[in-house]
Amino acid sequence: MPWPARAYRVAHIAWGMAQLAALGRIWASALGVPRDGRFWAAATFLGVQGAGLVAGRGDCPMTPLQRRLGDPVPMFELVLPPRVAKAAIPALAVVAVLGLVLAIRPR
Repeated sequence: MPWPARAYRVAHIAWGMAQLAALGRIWASALGVPRDGRFWAAATFLGVQGAGLVAGRGDCPMTPLQRRLGDPVPMFELVLPPRVAKAAIPALAVVAVLGLVLAIRPR
């Protein structure tokens, strides 16, 4: 794999880990941790990701760039079978929305 594709893959994995950390912060608030600036930053970060997925019609909008760089394997397919990987995005979207709804509900 060419080095630009490897660099992109590393950056994409880091982005994904940051998204999971943001999701964890949302769920921490859903389970009772007070909302603060980190909660709102996490919610904004997930919103940016959601907008990107809407723009990409459910797929990462960076997929064409990833392929041009020489990496044809979607990130989730690095750790999941293709069918499960395709279902991961909608499943994580549901988990994120549910966490946000629970986190911002009146207490």
